[in-house]
Amino acid sequence: MPWTGTRARRLSRRGFLSALGSLASAPAFSRSTLAASLLGRDAADDVPLFISAFQQADGAYGVGIVDDLGQILAKVSLPGRGHGVAVSPDKRCLVAFARRPGTFAVVIRPFREQEPRALTAEPGRHFFGHGCFSADGRLLYAVENDFDNARGVLGVYDMSGRDMRRLGELDTGGIGPHDLLLTPDGKTLIVANGGIETHPDKGREKLNLETMSPSVVFLDRETGDILAEHRLEKDLHQLSLRHMALDAEGRAWVGGQFEGPETETPPLVGVFSRDRSPVLMETPIKTASELQNYIGSVTANRAGDVIATSAPRGAQTLFWNAATGDYLGTQSIADGCGVAPIDQGSFLVSDGNGALSLVTDPQDPAEILARPPGISWDNHMFALS
Repeated sequence: MPWTGTRARRLSRRGFLSALGSLASAPAFSRSTLAASLLGRDAADDVPLFISAFQQADGAYGVGIVDDLGQILAKVSLPGRGHGVAVSPDKRCLVAFARRPGTFAVVIRPFREQEPRALTAEPGRHFFGHGCFSADGRLLYAVENDFDNARGVLGVYDMSGRDMRRLGELDTGGIGPHDLLLTPDGKTLIVANGGIETHPDKGREKLNLETMSPSVVFLDRETGDILAEHRLEKDLHQLSLRHMALDAEGRAWVGGQFEGPETETPPLVGVFSRDRSPVLMETPIKTASELQNYIGSVTANRAGDVIATSAPRGAQTLFWNAATGDYLGTQSIADGCGVAPIDQGSFLVSDGNGALSLVTDPQDPAEILARPPGISWDNHMFALS
């Protein structure tokens, strides 16, 4: 049965695409292109837009903006592999972060005739690939690693001027912060501390698997005070808590990556609230055995009543009823990882083979909308409208 009473709304975009025309060069990045038709438009226009990092067949990295037909409308090159993108509340400013342990972030304003601008992490810090804006869009928070002290921090950046300006940092109360969210009231930051110690001298090597202690922490956005902290039971201390999405009730759905024995199949998805104990979701045994103990992305539909969790190593995208926690079903999408809501009842799923697929119902096959040549999409996709 459908997860909502609303079927996906498929709007014709042919007129929009035909007006796309040539791509205007952005000289700050020699491989970057911004669609002329994006300049001056409103991010809230009726054409749903999405952004994701990608790699091209020639090895170059970038981020691409696509519509709900899977057509690439704009590209911006990156100096290395990208990961997540922070989207400002008005959708007009985007910050693409390097994949851990990268040290660059690129600020993109796709609806203005303004060149992308690059930021380098502070000495002794590197980015973990994610960030979020304050409710008024003035501040950006970025998950970072104080790697010499094995300490997670949130870099705080002023976005009100032409350039990003680092104001300071907040302690995340854990190691390896991977993702963060702003609560609906705009007052609290939710941080998923993955619990894995790394150091750039060791690349992506995991240095503390026997002693790791992941957590989800609720921080006062202004003071940095820890308002609540949740850790899993001792037998799940190797379940790295990583990617998150908010449901309609403001609870954080968190996907995990299990670093313990491959023969074990622990729960990989949980729900975290400030004043309640975590609740872990039960996945059917057969499906759980196919996930290879890894959830790659987590997102909610527009209404916040359906949660999608992708497991690219297992070629599965799982869906959950946010209110009840019931498992709704799965879609088989090879290397499908990036997931973003299109409307009240459908999702766009990107994969490492370059396809963009539409999912309208957990029981119906996914529909491949497009497969841009020479593109491999990275882990995450974010809605811009």
